Amino acid sequence: MLLRRLCALYAGLWLYGFSMAVMIRAALGLDPWDVFHQGVAGHVPVSFGAVTAVTGVAVLLAWIPLRQRPGLGTVSNVVVVAISVDAGLWLLPELHALPVRAGAMVAAVLLNATATVLYIGAGMGPGPRDGLMTGLVARTGRPVWAIRTGIEATVLVTGWLLGGSVGIGTLVYAVGIGPLIHLMIPLVDRWLPGFHRTPEPELTPA
Repeated sequence: MLLRRLCALYAGLWLYGFSMAVMIRAALGLDPWDVFHQGVAGHVPVSFGAVTAVTGVAVLLAWIPLRQRPGLGTVSNVVVVAISVDAGLWLLPELHALPVRAGAMVAAVLLNATATVLYIGAGMGPGPRDGLMTGLVARTGRPVWAIRTGIEATVLVTGWLLGGSVGIGTLVYAVGIGPLIHLMIPLVDRWLPGFHRTPEPELTPA
């Protein structure tokens, strides 16, 4: 079981980072955190992956007053996703034709959902950003939707002001990722333990 969980963890993290690269190449808008990462990356001399890693570490530091405990998956998230997204951006060419970009956008969302199900299904700790959210929920007593919306609205607007890409892809991701994950959970539920004990809000590993 442990080997199966480890394989799911690292396959999920690698696919998650690669799906981010596909979404970037589609150039039709990113999810809120990646809008922020892209906005910051446009102003510093480091790669997109490096920005995601530094952001992940910064968010983990915010766990300290919230008394959240990272797991293997939490720490691995910071490293593996950063390497994977940079590798994907290196491998994938820029896309120009709109139909190709639209197809890449859809593929990225599907791949992201698959990656999320594998990663969360492994049950080895939430991603840094989800841990921040659940920690704030526990400390403030506010509803999950309010905390999550507040965090994602903040990073989305900040990233957009810094030059991050907001577009139809942002909307497609927001509307599609939850239902896709819900549909995919039964495919892994009998093989992986994560969804038996992971709270509902931890549905994105980024």
